[in-house]
Amino acid sequence: RATQIHWFFRLVYKLSGTVPVAENNVLESTRAAIAALRAGEYVLMFPEGGISRTGQLMGLKRHFEVIAEKASVPVVPVAHDGIWGSVFSFSANRVLRKSPRVMRTPVSVVWGRPIPPNEATVARVRRELLDLGAEAFAQRPYLKRYLGQVIARSLARRPWKLEVTDRTAAPTPYRAGKLLAAASALSRHIRKTCPGQRVGIVLPPCAGGTIANLAVIFAGKVPVNLNFTAGRAALEASIRIAGLKTILTAAAMREKVPDFPWTADTRDLREELIRMGGARAVLPWLAAAWLLPNQLYSALLKMPGQGGDAEAALLFTSGSSGEPKGVSLSHRNILANCLQIASMIIVPPNAVILGFLPTFHSFGFILTIFPLLRGCRVVTVPSPLDTRKIIDAIRDEKITTMVAAPTFLRPILKKAERHELASLNVIVSGAERMPLDVHDSFVAAFGHEIMQGYGLTETSPVCAVNQPDPEITGPGHRYQPGNLLGSVGRMLPGITARVLDPDTRAELPETETGIICLRGANVFGGYLHSPGQTAGAFERAWFVTGDLGRFDPDGFLFIEGRLSRFSKLAGEMVPHETIEARINEAFAVDPTGPAAAIVVGVTDAAKGEALVLLTTLDTTLARLREKLAALGLPNLWVPREIIRVPQIPVLGSGKIDMKTCKELAAAHHAAHTAKTA
Repeated sequence: RATQIHWFFRLVYKLSGTVPVAENNVLESTRAAIAALRAGEYVLMFPEGGISRTGQLMGLKRHFEVIAEKASVPVVPVAHDGIWGSVFSFSANRVLRKSPRVMRTPVSVVWGRPIPPNEATVARVRRELLDLGAEAFAQRPYLKRYLGQVIARSLARRPWKLEVTDRTAAPTPYRAGKLLAAASALSRHIRKTCPGQRVGIVLPPCAGGTIANLAVIFAGKVPVNLNFTAGRAALEASIRIAGLKTILTAAAMREKVPDFPWTADTRDLREELIRMGGARAVLPWLAAAWLLPNQLYSALLKMPGQGGDAEAALLFTSGSSGEPKGVSLSHRNILANCLQIASMIIVPPNAVILGFLPTFHSFGFILTIFPLLRGCRVVTVPSPLDTRKIIDAIRDEKITTMVAAPTFLRPILKKAERHELASLNVIVSGAERMPLDVHDSFVAAFGHEIMQGYGLTETSPVCAVNQPDPEITGPGHRYQPGNLLGSVGRMLPGITARVLDPDTRAELPETETGIICLRGANVFGGYLHSPGQTAGAFERAWFVTGDLGRFDPDGFLFIEGRLSRFSKLAGEMVPHETIEARINEAFAVDPTGPAAAIVVGVTDAAKGEALVLLTTLDTTLARLREKLAALGLPNLWVPREIIRVPQIPVLGSGKIDMKTCKELAAAHHAAHTAKTA
């Protein structure tokens, strides 16, 4: 309160012209601000009402609206970037009581255009602040650097630190120096012997996969992690689009996927390490990692100093709803997303991360790169389907952070004991919507909250994530929400958004449901060799995600579903996921089990579109209609056809294989239509 302000700060406020604002002097401080503005002064306000303890833009207070209107002055939005992480910020959940930065950090301040007082609403100003924040973040010099150089210098600073524990067989530790030396030696061999700019990688999450990706990047080439769970046609298309001539893999992988369309130049990673000289080739690099300054070590690799918008990695979309598209991620994209994730309080440098998502998946790839920059330890398990190995790894290695899809959390929920997951303190769910019943069951069984996140391959991939509510560490601190159940969290710093009407593409208020469009340094530049698809992915320079969602006034994002997962029936938008949830409720589907019902919209000559249900449930149309009607579902929303399947098709990433589901539904509908004609 103003009456409790220390005499020293009262003197500072008086000399600097600062008007302190507290609960008991809101009217007084408002009048003082209005008087100053009318006198021709500039008034700088902090509309969040307090310093953010999450690193994200909080909800704005409305006081500035009143002040601007009463004083008849415009509002000028201003955003700054680079201050979070300093001793004066609440990074690490404390202010002042932490070590200052060793190196000077660039700080950007971006000024917006004046907004007339009658237009300066909370929603408008918040949108402008996010836009300016993204612009300020994009000015960081760090984003111009070469990804390989940044990783090499990061690892060379801590060659003694345990970086990866590989649990493919017996747990095998890899220190940062060993990883760096092996990747450096292999990179020289790749640079000399591998033709082409891109090199394919077909390996599970493991130390070998990390070394292969680093070696390709250190060699000045582009790693292409291929989805070995995809069909042969999709893989052949991916190899053709990427122009791959060389693939790095392992003998075990060649046995596991015999139908894979291997290129003529397919190499075994272990044999390549032997061919280049084995330990003799690695030892000099290991000595250099321990003895040389990190700047000099990275210079030995002869990598470019800057990467910027050049391609750093190529990932392919899962093909869940069509042919795979090559998503070309730049050095800038990947470095930006790693910085954005690091700015959150959710993954501290001492975290122990479970690495079991495949590296051909965008989340799996970033979990290979991010810990190398952040300094976290990663424990790899080669398959997300090996639930017992995953649980054992969490228990034995004291894993603190797990990122997974609900598909992979369900079997853990069924097989794990509470004490086996006791070390976890952060669980992030992404790739698909988190069913509330899975969330509630997980919390009840293990006492761990699940933080829902959101991302896409095209955004490198993380866009938004919930994080634990910051601790209240001081007497003047108020509760600040970091997690809101049902949402996917707030946008990461440096990302801004728009909501567009699905039909007209006109801009909507952020609180209304529409297509989510994004902009930020982490957003890709386009699909490889596909200018048409690239043009279709952007609307007025905004990346169109294809997801329907909305924001609440505090900035939390709610994803309502994919646009492709809606059908327009009788002029009404019908959400497939809502129907699926009601079917699961009606038939008491076990939330820990695999998906039991998927609704697909197919083209219908008579009605434009029709709903088809793929299900493992033993039911009839009449029984389905009866149960859904009892739950209040409109008759228009009830599927008109049912296809019984032994299991719902799933991709290796854990997502539902919508492409196969649509093909099954379309074939069934065509046969059904022909039969009834």
